[in-house]
Amino acid sequence: MSSALSTASRNIARVALRASRPSTSYSGYRISPTSAALHGRNYASAATDAAEAVHQSAITNRDPSENSKSAAFVREYEPYCLTTYARPGLVLSSGKGCYIWDIEGQKYLDFTAGIAVNALGHGNEELSKIMYEQSLKMIHTSNLYYNEWTGPLCKLLVERTLATKGMQSASRVFVSNSGSEANEAALKFARKYGKVTPGGGEHKYEVVSFYNSFHGRTMGSLSATPNQKYQKPFAPMVPGFKYAKYNDIDGLDIITKDTCAVIIEPIQGEGGVYFATPEFITALRKKCDQVDAVLIFDEIQSGLGRSGYLWAHEAFPAEAQPDILTTAKALGGGIPIGAAMMSERIAQAIKIGDHGTTFGGNPLATRVAHYVVDKLSNPEFLDEVKHKAELFRSGLEQLKEKYPSVITEIRGTGLIWGVQLNRDPNAIVDAARLRGLLVITAGNNTVRIVPPLIVKEKEILEGIEVLDTAFASL
Repeated sequence: MSSALSTASRNIARVALRASRPSTSYSGYRISPTSAALHGRNYASAATDAAEAVHQSAITNRDPSENSKSAAFVREYEPYCLTTYARPGLVLSSGKGCYIWDIEGQKYLDFTAGIAVNALGHGNEELSKIMYEQSLKMIHTSNLYYNEWTGPLCKLLVERTLATKGMQSASRVFVSNSGSEANEAALKFARKYGKVTPGGGEHKYEVVSFYNSFHGRTMGSLSATPNQKYQKPFAPMVPGFKYAKYNDIDGLDIITKDTCAVIIEPIQGEGGVYFATPEFITALRKKCDQVDAVLIFDEIQSGLGRSGYLWAHEAFPAEAQPDILTTAKALGGGIPIGAAMMSERIAQAIKIGDHGTTFGGNPLATRVAHYVVDKLSNPEFLDEVKHKAELFRSGLEQLKEKYPSVITEIRGTGLIWGVQLNRDPNAIVDAARLRGLLVITAGNNTVRIVPPLIVKEKEILEGIEVLDTAFASL
């Protein structure tokens, strides 16, 4: 760890120590035994009132009132929008770096990054310049023609991947519009491969995925997401999907000669920030080889620097690599785009007309993505993510020590972290938001932290301190 990070970690410790010391004086409120007695209150009651006063004074970002501009905005337009999300009443307006503002002018430290999308933060001037220049030149052409940026993006993704310890069979890339569509393409390519590979045929169409995973909301990717909350309203699912337990080597017998594909997240982000073990992934790779099944790594959330590596699976043994890798989220820095990168063996099974997309690979999105990939694959940039990971680890572990009755586990790497609670995490999400910090939930009672990859050390410290006050308010 660098000296700066060591100093920062000591600062976290001092913040935690100060917060844990009892105090009898607060801004705007002072506990006085005499006053408590005169008002017929015992010391415990006075201390409780004092603590509540402290928690209330820490609230800097009130949710919009019924008479606010935000409430008026929501009332005007919500009747025209299909409601599929439960959202607080704030209306976000602008952002710069790791901070965003709502239309009331309230400022928030953003540890969500648009669900791990805004890797380069908000209001990136170079990114905005590229979008502006390209929009003046050409936004869309369709895939009926070549354009100047889809090819260079595919080449860059393959070359930067081959320069890592990750997918050494990377050969070709299909560009889509989103992560769900990237997974949909990967599943289709695997089924096509299963039909034409020697020993394959019409019987080889089954797909195995894992409990606690999330692969998207289109019918194919949803069928690979064994969560009743997501699947039940739209059942029945696409036929041929089977589910196994994550990190259970003995359960891999579910993969048979009828299996065309296995899809897995190296890090289950939506599922609560859980990690595949090297032993499990290695066994999975061997099992897929035995039955000639396509191994798909879904790195839509974990990829492109989020783990401190270009691809999270670089941390696995060299023999545990995918046949197809899917990516999205950070790929466009906020512009919708996804991609499926595959080996030449898989690519050879796909013929003209087998798959397509109208918007995927448009010159605006691919030019932006080319810039983003170039930045996120820089070794010095990735090293900084690893250093900042240690700062998060130190701060979050100290919160766990301070609040053992609430926090049961800290899981994470790079700039993807899960704080496991023994209760509903929404109270913490709300308390943090009211104090100017945005975090989100995941899995079962997990607070998920996925800030922009450009987050500064002082912003990490600020976020940890806000989380401290949020937990203290419970």
